[in-house]
Amino acid sequence: GLFVFSLKTTIAIRQEPKRTTPSTPRHHDISIPNPTMASATAGYYEEAAQGEDQQGEDMEIAVTYQSLDLLQEQGVAANDIQKLNDAGFHTIESVAHSTVRKLSEVRGLSEAKVIKLKDIVKQLVPMDFKTAADALEDRKSLVALTTGSTELDKLLEGGVETGSLTEVFGEFRTGKTQLCHTLCVTCQMPVSEGGAEGKAIYIDTEGTFRPQRLQAIAERFGMDPAVALENVAYARAHNSEHQSELLKMAAAIMSQDRYALIVVDSATALYRTDYSGRGELSERQMQLAQFLRQLTRLAEEFGVAVFMTNQVVANPDGMSFAKDSTKPIGGNIVAHASTTRLRLRKGRGENRICTVFDSPTLPEADCQFAVGPSGICDATE
Repeated sequence: GLFVFSLKTTIAIRQEPKRTTPSTPRHHDISIPNPTMASATAGYYEEAAQGEDQQGEDMEIAVTYQSLDLLQEQGVAANDIQKLNDAGFHTIESVAHSTVRKLSEVRGLSEAKVIKLKDIVKQLVPMDFKTAADALEDRKSLVALTTGSTELDKLLEGGVETGSLTEVFGEFRTGKTQLCHTLCVTCQMPVSEGGAEGKAIYIDTEGTFRPQRLQAIAERFGMDPAVALENVAYARAHNSEHQSELLKMAAAIMSQDRYALIVVDSATALYRTDYSGRGELSERQMQLAQFLRQLTRLAEEFGVAVFMTNQVVANPDGMSFAKDSTKPIGGNIVAHASTTRLRLRKGRGENRICTVFDSPTLPEADCQFAVGPSGICDATE
């Protein structure tokens, strides 16, 4: 059966004083301070809450998104909700964050209906200004996923941040895919150990996903490998259109359960081959921008960490003897979409060097880590 994450942990909402109820001892006793992170459908939690109530404990849960079913109470017809679901809108936030034009494209929704829908949604989702102090409070609830290497975590100030897009790029053999595999396991760990107690989604475009790796990494972190594999949803994307389709499916899966991470191992590989030459460049960049926008939306809507890898292109200027002659592909479109960009390059032996290439908060620095048989670990001397 599916492994239900420790819902027994009390999750305190910010306005309330923090209260912790004794949780049933799993291998860890933790209480999470206000995770707006703890996103799971209301229904998924209600069952847990009923179970708790029988033990006479009070549960407080903060959920970052609201399911579309709430619209029924607001007088939206059930078949309209179904139409939205079919079009890939699974949360009230997704409706609130999309344009009237986008919503009008949904089959069977007239413009009048869309405008009425927007008015209803506006009351349910706060979309106005808030003070910087409130923004700071909201950001406290974001968790960082450990990468498995203490140096790399230090560089990233805790790890890969949830709720935003992190991009890594580098040549082949620099540890991009290994980093993806390691994160798929660490995101399932308790928050106290650098995880986020959620499942992972892995979209693979290059055919480099290896479940055996996940088993080895899970054993290293003292987890049951069978359970760890059960918690990773994997899909192989075959072309750039399929890749976008998979994100719609991902949104549907994520509205059913608690997810903490989406990995896109090579967000750009398929766009590189589906469009060729200068003639199709602007079309490619437009499609890529749409895809990245969808990723950003999922990161904000569900509070998950989005981790994507990017390929590089050699700079065949005469200056190829310069120390760094490669640059990430996708140009400014990818550069603007990702919140944090990390550049990987080879070091001595198994060692790899990671440099913060662009980030709103992290200073530009670098550190070393190693790629071992059980994922990403500390650099060897």
